[in-house]
Amino acid sequence: MDIRHHKEWIQIGLNILHYRKEQRLTQQQLSDLCGEQGPSRNYIQRVESGASSCSLDTLIDIAKALNIPLYKLFEFKE
Repeated sequence: MDIRHHKEWIQIGLNILHYRKEQRLTQQQLSDLCGEQGPSRNYIQRVESGASSCSLDTLIDIAKALNIPLYKLFEFKE
């Protein structure tokens, strides 16, 4: 991950965590909803915590699994 964008990845991860918790899903359940080729539970945990970045394809899979528009993952609150 490029350190220049760490703050943004933290926000994206927090958004994923927020919507996952709102739907009362575990990381494993979210992983399963993303499909066989989707991210693992461990990878979702790293993205949520900002320890890893991910591809746009993975973000699309996560947004679809959460039944939210993709842009919701990029809404950063001050």
